[in-house]
Amino acid sequence: MKLFIVIFLVLCCSCSYAEEAQFADVFASRARQLKLAVDSPINGNNAPFPEVAKEMVETLSFDLNMSGTVVAETREQGSQAAGIAMSGMDFSPLLTGGYDLLVRSEYAIKGQDLTLEFRLFDVVNKKLIVAKRYLGNRRDLRFFTHSFANQIVGQIDKEGGLGSFTSRIAYVTTGSGNKEIALMDWDGNNIHPITRNGSINLNPVFSPDGKELLFTSYKNGNPDLFRRTLSSGVDMKLSGRKGLNITGSWSPDGTRIALSLSKDGNSEIYTLDRNGNNPVRLTVNPAIDVSPVWSPDSSRLAFVSDRFGAPQIFVMNADGSNVRRLTTSGSYNVNPAWSPKGDRIAYTKQQGGFQIYTIDVDGSNDTQLTTSGNNENPAWSPDGRIIAYSSKQGGVEAIQVMRSNGTGSIRISKGKGRATQPSWSPP
Repeated sequence: MKLFIVIFLVLCCSCSYAEEAQFADVFASRARQLKLAVDSPINGNNAPFPEVAKEMVETLSFDLNMSGTVVAETREQGSQAAGIAMSGMDFSPLLTGGYDLLVRSEYAIKGQDLTLEFRLFDVVNKKLIVAKRYLGNRRDLRFFTHSFANQIVGQIDKEGGLGSFTSRIAYVTTGSGNKEIALMDWDGNNIHPITRNGSINLNPVFSPDGKELLFTSYKNGNPDLFRRTLSSGVDMKLSGRKGLNITGSWSPDGTRIALSLSKDGNSEIYTLDRNGNNPVRLTVNPAIDVSPVWSPDSSRLAFVSDRFGAPQIFVMNADGSNVRRLTTSGSYNVNPAWSPKGDRIAYTKQQGGFQIYTIDVDGSNDTQLTTSGNNENPAWSPDGRIIAYSSKQGGVEAIQVMRSNGTGSIRISKGKGRATQPSWSPP
């Protein structure tokens, strides 16, 4: 590995039927992980659509179990008899089974029109927590289900906020035989190609509003930095300076771009305005300086430098001042990624292969998350609960996700070819 290569949503019903205090018994100390039942969706049509019900249950359960906030289990029994209204609902079997929460849902399909309704119940206090109804097209099924999963996670973990399940991941794929950029839902579904230029395209990064992507492409023969508007598919060359124009990173407000340029001989960290103008050099060092990433408050940048002989993670102020080394163990540390809260940085360390670690921004609590295979390019979900990364296990390089504590790792990328360098969109 080389150092430099790196809604449609209509909310018809939104209601909360109780004060937070009423759910104190469920959400209070969280001494154990909450247990949630996901009942089979009720068919609101004359003719059933079992594939729709199956997709709703599988999508919701996958989201919730990956969030780490609950253990979600699917149930068949009792779904059809009681409906999704609370009147006449018998919570006794759920209490006996040790469940804290219940999700019931209903769907109706007319042609391509889709109606979904979800309800989340507090089993312990026999209360309705939140209800949502979604109207749209049949193709919106997964998006609507992800949206309600976001609501559930937000109700359970109010401090952490809503989930990120409606977000997408941009990544590099070799499925066409070249290194192209593609998009997929966070769980690996709905894959869409972005570039089809038959060249090498690297390091996709979403803009803060999710409407654009930065990436480096060799399509003109030089590693140039481009900005792609997703709605139009139009590329704008932001930096075609001599040498490397790589590892671009948006500032959180979208007004500036940090990147590595080698126009002066060796690669240094610069910032540009969003149109690629007004370059400001931040590092002045004969070493290789690459992979700048902004802190969530825009005040600092983390980056990689081999100024002490081997690549390590450094942090500096956004104006280039106060440079300090962050990682002190290991001889090869790259791919910094700042957590959404700004308290930790995920990165790749060469340690029995390449493994994902996280470290506090003061250099403490250096924690290994992955242990097998080769794992690189960590990317945080917008809510900070999940980390995506590229992983090579048994010769196959794919995108995997895991909870931010390293548990629950699972492959999400599909199709042929390698999948690497994930970047998470805003929710």
